[in-house]
Amino acid sequence: MSNHSIIHSKILLLLVCVFLFTVPGCDQDSGNGMLPLLGIGDSGDNNPYNDEASVISLPTNPTSTGGSVYLIGTGIYDITGPAGELGMMGFAVSDQKTAGIHIRLRSRAFVVGDGIRRIVFVSADLGMLFQMVKVKVSEKIAQNADLSRFYNEKNILLSATHTHNGPGGYSGYFLYDATINGFVKQNFNAIVDGIYQSIVRAHNNVAPGKILVSEGTIDGCGGNRAVEAYENNPAAERALYDSNTDKTMTLLKFVTLEGEEIGMLNWYAVHPDSIGPENRLISGDNKGWASFLFEKDKGTNYFAARTFVAAFAQSSAGDVTPNIGFGQAPPDVTFANNKSLENAVLKQYTRAKELYEGAARELSGSVDSRHEWVDMRTLYVEEAGCTTCAAGMGASFSAGSPYDNPSPSPLFPNGTTVDSLDWSDNAGSAFLSTFLGGVFAFAWPATNDAAYKECQAEKPVLIPTGIAHLNINGPTMTPQIIPFQVLKIGNMAIAAVPTEVTTMSGRRIKKTLINELAADGVDCAVVAALSNTYASYMATREEYAKQWYEGAATQFGPNQLTAFRQEYTKLCRAIVNGTGVPAGPTPEDVTGQTVDFTAKVWFDDKPLGKSFGSVITQPSSSYAKGSLVSVQFWGAHPNNNLRTQDSFLVVEKLVDGKYVPATYDWDPDTTYRWERNSIAYSKITITWNTLNAQPGTYRIRHKGNWKSGWTGKISPYEGVTKSFKVK
Repeated sequence: MSNHSIIHSKILLLLVCVFLFTVPGCDQDSGNGMLPLLGIGDSGDNNPYNDEASVISLPTNPTSTGGSVYLIGTGIYDITGPAGELGMMGFAVSDQKTAGIHIRLRSRAFVVGDGIRRIVFVSADLGMLFQMVKVKVSEKIAQNADLSRFYNEKNILLSATHTHNGPGGYSGYFLYDATINGFVKQNFNAIVDGIYQSIVRAHNNVAPGKILVSEGTIDGCGGNRAVEAYENNPAAERALYDSNTDKTMTLLKFVTLEGEEIGMLNWYAVHPDSIGPENRLISGDNKGWASFLFEKDKGTNYFAARTFVAAFAQSSAGDVTPNIGFGQAPPDVTFANNKSLENAVLKQYTRAKELYEGAARELSGSVDSRHEWVDMRTLYVEEAGCTTCAAGMGASFSAGSPYDNPSPSPLFPNGTTVDSLDWSDNAGSAFLSTFLGGVFAFAWPATNDAAYKECQAEKPVLIPTGIAHLNINGPTMTPQIIPFQVLKIGNMAIAAVPTEVTTMSGRRIKKTLINELAADGVDCAVVAALSNTYASYMATREEYAKQWYEGAATQFGPNQLTAFRQEYTKLCRAIVNGTGVPAGPTPEDVTGQTVDFTAKVWFDDKPLGKSFGSVITQPSSSYAKGSLVSVQFWGAHPNNNLRTQDSFLVVEKLVDGKYVPATYDWDPDTTYRWERNSIAYSKITITWNTLNAQPGTYRIRHKGNWKSGWTGKISPYEGVTKSFKVK
């Protein structure tokens, strides 16, 4: 995880307690200019579909500027989870629990087809895209007769933006659910269903169109937070680049043949942790806010099944922070008090607008994909002459990130290797490592196996996540069977990387894709990080040797990047040769082996004489534009109903004698805050920054759902303030 003091003393205590109590070319059709618009194709086989009902004609002639005509579709859906009392995912701070909404989280889906095969790319406002999410989304698609003709796990790529301010508890693997206090099905189901619904919408919206690609750089948006490790990469390699971060934004513009602009998708490498761990409001952070601004410009209607979609996807940001120059991530969700947030939002948004408007080069060529599952405990790496390792988290993982969220109680500093004094000679550290080693070795003897230690090389393993099980037949603490995937859209390739990827690691992967797919016309590549599962970090071999935070969290040993590039090479060559790849071992479904110790809603109550929705604090009669309006209601717990594709608040404007919605809880100008009052009372505070408001008469409506302590029934309620003017 990105900051990531998950090994803080609380987690160590939890681990010990658990132990004690559990022991560019385009293939043209020479026929009639039309191809059957069919689906997936993972293996380069001839079209496996014979259902004439699934055939849709697609013109194959290139557009006037030389690009290909594709089938394109976009879709967006709400994936906002529980907004009350649920631990947040990203900073691994156990007392950072949700208490409202700043910006709703969305899943943004893009479908591309060439008449023979299709691919789906999804960018989701999540901290991580965990393995069980990919598995369950794929299962839902398999159960849909219409979708399953076109899509399955092999050609669907799910990627997380890596916001650090969304609710957690949706992994199913212990290490990532530990600080949340368990696996929360309500959040997991909201995410799975929302991603699925975004794909359904993209599928239903498909139409012939073109895709334009544009690239540019952004300066001053992120800095390298692990310079010491980066500088251990070969000098000759570093000399090829003018920065120790990848400043490239690669952008796709989706336009139908009728000229309708339906979507924008870009990849840029920067952590969305401008908002710090003291924050309690759900937010997409800098990437979510940039998406909102772009979609606002394009008139996106979040209630509509067909509307413009703008995704700011994640790339090689493993060692890239937005906070260099601004200090540790501030908790504030406003530009006024968080310059890191303002800088990262506006620079990404502004550059994306420029690239979008200037996009002129069209993608051309076939659509294809390859996918496999690989057991990383036993993968033989030819270049290294050895296998990868069962996963393990190193000592420096406990240090956290110095610019984003340094650990308040680091067990070991950054740079702790098996030969460092901090590991071998320091009395306190030695005691701790011996104690933990003894606990883990007693339960899982392989922890102290010489081959396991040797495999991890410079890394002193603090937690053997690939060996440790919390029960005899249960899953390991982190997934060990990992998905690899490559998508090809004409002359562009996308590597789905299931980790946070450091800058130089990403550069090497992109080079692999371009080199291997050049014969198929590819001259542009991107890394889609945090895709299809989450296996912590990936550093280069040289960075790994330094055992900085990112290297310590590179789970599968020093040759992990070499192994990943080997597998991407295999997938790329299969695309070029038109051959298939073995599916690999099936990962286990761990969702049925989880526990949930998070707080639940037993009932809601309100003061005598009050009703749910009663206004506690009314607005003033008038405000100058730019003022902050703040009102308060007696309400109920937000987890009773997530109000998916809805809102907990509506700012309403008087227009021609009627009040109409002006903005909702997903607008960053508003905040919805929930707080517990007494045993079962809830106070709801709604704020609205009127900086972007038009003059007029307004009122604020709050919507929620309350739970009866007698029957358990959940019922809706509403409350509305008096009117006020914005001058």
